[in-house]
Amino acid sequence: MVRALRAHGLRIGTGETVDAGLALTAVGFDDRERMREALAATLLHGAAQRRLFDHVFDLYFPTVEGRAEEEEPGAPGDDDSAGDPASELARLRDRLAAALAAGDDTALNVLAGEAVGALGGYGTTPGSDGWSSYQTLSRLRPETLLARIRAMLASGEGGGDGSTREVPEFADRLTDDEIRRRIEDFRERVRTEARRRVALRQGRDRVARRAVAATADRVDFLLAGRDQLDELRRTVRPLARKLATRLAARRRRAARGEIDLRRTLRRSLSTGGVPVRPVLRRRRPGRPELVLLCDVSGSVAGFAHFTMLLVQALHDQFSRVRVFAFVNRVDEVTDLVARARADPAGLGERILAEATLTGWHGQSDYGTALGEFAERYVDVLGPRTVVFVLGDARTNRSDPNLAALRLVADRARRVYWLNPEQPALWSTGDSVAHAYAELVEMRPCRNAGQLAELVGRLLPV
Repeated sequence: MVRALRAHGLRIGTGETVDAGLALTAVGFDDRERMREALAATLLHGAAQRRLFDHVFDLYFPTVEGRAEEEEPGAPGDDDSAGDPASELARLRDRLAAALAAGDDTALNVLAGEAVGALGGYGTTPGSDGWSSYQTLSRLRPETLLARIRAMLASGEGGGDGSTREVPEFADRLTDDEIRRRIEDFRERVRTEARRRVALRQGRDRVARRAVAATADRVDFLLAGRDQLDELRRTVRPLARKLATRLAARRRRAARGEIDLRRTLRRSLSTGGVPVRPVLRRRRPGRPELVLLCDVSGSVAGFAHFTMLLVQALHDQFSRVRVFAFVNRVDEVTDLVARARADPAGLGERILAEATLTGWHGQSDYGTALGEFAERYVDVLGPRTVVFVLGDARTNRSDPNLAALRLVADRARRVYWLNPEQPALWSTGDSVAHAYAELVEMRPCRNAGQLAELVGRLLPV
């Protein structure tokens, strides 16, 4: 389990692993939830890691029903009822409604297993080739049980005193929210059960690596959905604080300077040639100027927006920050990014609405955008300027304008190109990544973790 968590980016050392073993020795193996809490307390470093941990824990420490099924590999196919499918589904929904109204965790675990076994199997073999939580939930439709569960709770069937009484409107809303929470909790039980059954066939390690959702900082920018991008935006502040601490430490170390060999040897003459007190070359700490040049078109827009927010959160680490966005025209959006603290989710819409980024067509054109940047904004570049170009280098078959990028590289201190595509896709189709990589240093940057590492390592001190 620890190896699986490490594969998803969690930093768990030998000390934490030993502590987890000692914690299990203390709490025992009789209470599964107590084991879960003990391992979470010893292995995790933050609440954001808990969701990933729970998914992996459920694979390696299944429920009692799951362990019994492990001992009998043929059991999955036995869940299918020989009766009429429609009536069996109706009875399953009735039992689910009663369990949700009562909040019976044990019954919900059993029903999740029965639902996946009866509704989630797919394939041609009797025991099923696989298990799908999506297929199970789309057939069972637990979200349509809300009105029935509300009525059961109102009549006292959900564990009340059996009396019916008037309740205020706000109480009805609270009841509905609680029912929706229970339904979502059951949906998660179904997903866990489907993953567990697949793990019996394919192996826990493989399923933990491929079927468990990664933490926000490991989600691929090009594959992230709206919810994942929203979660990423919420991680900007804590990620920026960690990165600022790292940059400040680097700057303090650099300010001490390197050993001045000549002056150290001269001073050592007074101590018999032994360099007791080394002399350091003092360096004046300086903060670099940062320029972002971001492609905000298509699927790379989420990558660009997150990077803009991260850099804005780090603005105190630089003497000046300038942000430019482009599709096929370039416009400065520094002020828009600075105002994004109040509404980070709306940054993309504001940039597209208020900045001039497109000409006569809406497709990205790196050559035209680079040419316009070199013509209009070349004065922002200088010997202390570090430029980050963000984009996939896909020009839609237009002229890449290598001369403009060469001019930017000549005027700036350093130019780094951060490409959200994997290197195997560079220079395939309409990509000219390798042509640009001959002029500037191009690095793959596919998720927030890689971005933070690159920013912390590439920026000069």
